[in-house]
Amino acid sequence: MNEKLSGFEHYPDEAAVDAWIDGIWREGQEIEFEAELLTEHELDLTVNVRHLKGHHYVRFSPQGMDPFYGYWQPTLSHPAPLLVHTPGYGAEISIHPDLVMQGYNVLHVNPLGYVTPSGADETKLRDENWPVFNDTFESGAERGYRQWLINCVLAIKWAQGRDEVIPGRVSFFGTSQGGGAALLLGSIYQGRGTRCVAADEPFMVNFPLCQVIPADWWSDSFDEISAEVWRALGFTDALSHARRLTVPVMLTGGEKDPSCPAATIESLFEQLPATRMYCYLHGQEHDYNQEFIALAAAWFRLYA
Repeated sequence: MNEKLSGFEHYPDEAAVDAWIDGIWREGQEIEFEAELLTEHELDLTVNVRHLKGHHYVRFSPQGMDPFYGYWQPTLSHPAPLLVHTPGYGAEISIHPDLVMQGYNVLHVNPLGYVTPSGADETKLRDENWPVFNDTFESGAERGYRQWLINCVLAIKWAQGRDEVIPGRVSFFGTSQGGGAALLLGSIYQGRGTRCVAADEPFMVNFPLCQVIPADWWSDSFDEISAEVWRALGFTDALSHARRLTVPVMLTGGEKDPSCPAATIESLFEQLPATRMYCYLHGQEHDYNQEFIALAAAWFRLYA
């Protein structure tokens, strides 16, 4: 085996991945939580979409976990399908009035309380970065992205209980970390209402091939990464979930993306078992891009 791909030998097997996913789903159903629409917190009135009403931040307060936030964007005519957006590694909060006007309810979920309606909670930073990635491999995937995804399941449960939402019909999208999370949520909701996934330049894809991750995140050399770290990363690698992604999946990759190289995304595309589309964006660096939203909107029109 190519030395650069040696980490795969330590990845969890299919049964372990399924058990990890089932545990996230089970906790998401069992944890009691409160959800409150925050009508006193509005977007900056100097930059706002003022003709859209009923759009609010939501504070989720789960038992035994830190509060976290979302942004709820219902469409005018309902019931309608639910689209769930998750943030990049910067934990930025995103709104999507363009998709709302096309007839979708959109829920942005911002897990772990990293960003609030008042801004970033800098007390949660570690070495000037959000610790979710480190927490994942340091805990053997028992914390970090596992808790991050449980937060998403709780928020989705709240949204799916609202009158505006068609029950059992949800699709996922995001960029970078948000794209990787959209793929993992598609795996979690396999057989539980997933309609489609749109992942833009997704992170958490083919870690052994992606050798451009900043060294101070985990190791000075991939040769020094322990089997335990590889195993933890394997739970969150979308390659481990490809067989479970039996719904239409759209992927994009950027030619000049150093953080989530196109080659990693293409390796996932090759393994997807159902309807799939891959768009290679010439000249695209790692960033949010207009092309993705246009492509995702068409994908949702077809499958969401």
